[in-house]
Amino acid sequence: MRIFSGIQPTGAKHLGNYAGGFRQYVESQERGDAFFCVVDLHSITVDYDPAGLRERTLSLAAMLFAAGLDPERSTVFVQSHVPAHAEAAWLLSAVTSYGQLGRMTQFKDKAAQRDFVPAGLFTYPLLMAGDILLYRTDAVPIGDDQRQHLELARDVAARFNARFGELFRVPEGIYPAVGARLMDLQEPTRKMSTTGGTPQGTVLLLDPPETIRRKIRSAVTDSGSEIRRGADKAGIANLIDIMSVATGEAPEWIERRYDGGGYGRFKRDVAEAVIALLEPFQAQYAEFRSDPGELQRLLAVGGEKARTASAPTRARMYELMGFVAPIGALKEPSKRNVQSIRNC
Repeated sequence: MRIFSGIQPTGAKHLGNYAGGFRQYVESQERGDAFFCVVDLHSITVDYDPAGLRERTLSLAAMLFAAGLDPERSTVFVQSHVPAHAEAAWLLSAVTSYGQLGRMTQFKDKAAQRDFVPAGLFTYPLLMAGDILLYRTDAVPIGDDQRQHLELARDVAARFNARFGELFRVPEGIYPAVGARLMDLQEPTRKMSTTGGTPQGTVLLLDPPETIRRKIRSAVTDSGSEIRRGADKAGIANLIDIMSVATGEAPEWIERRYDGGGYGRFKRDVAEAVIALLEPFQAQYAEFRSDPGELQRLLAVGGEKARTASAPTRARMYELMGFVAPIGALKEPSKRNVQSIRNC
């Protein structure tokens, strides 16, 4: 089975990224031929600092390795190191409608928040589709907030296959049973985010222990004291999901264990569980960041593997869509042609 997923080097990474992304990546690398990508090309659809992009790209790569991705079992690489991704996005624009892109919820939400709306913000779902389809992917481990984009990639794959000939597999999403979308601790009706959430309600993966304790201790709950999930218990339900992510316990068991225990003890235990989860991750991250040469070497190896793996699909896309093949790159020129060139 071929597996692919990518994550943007934008914003500081938080517990929601771990639950919906990193954790799944590590689990899925055991299930097949896995490719995990730092999608830096996606990051230029918003205002950004070039030096900051370089730093965040390396930081995110270190986090992926620190979370448990093994470069011997998985291909970990940077999107811009494989030019076929940008090429595939342009080619797939031939089988994607304006209406499909305009219906993307994230585009509508982000476009409404700014005066200048770059074209890339509108078309980047095509780049995401190219990321996935280039590797003839079977399964995509992603968070719940990317469900709509994966559905677009599936539609694009099916339309390409129908119009130009069978090439792409139509990928399935792999969504975590628990923690697919962790919510903001201060506003539990919206997802945890460094761009759309609150600073106090977002647990960063590199937060020190005391900061984690403070954020979880101040998490918004309701006026009751029951540790249970429910439509009227958004804050506590979110803390139960966080505890489940940190410990691996099923939410039902967490509810039973803390039945009648009250919010104070539960919040303390959630905080300590998150700290225990992140402590080895933070230590591994510091180790990778201390040796930038080795980190870039690992990414270079991953980039070469990704270029090799994506090349047949890229070439077949051009062939099926009717482009003239670069014959000179495929075979040696004949002696007659060489002589004719010399006589010119």
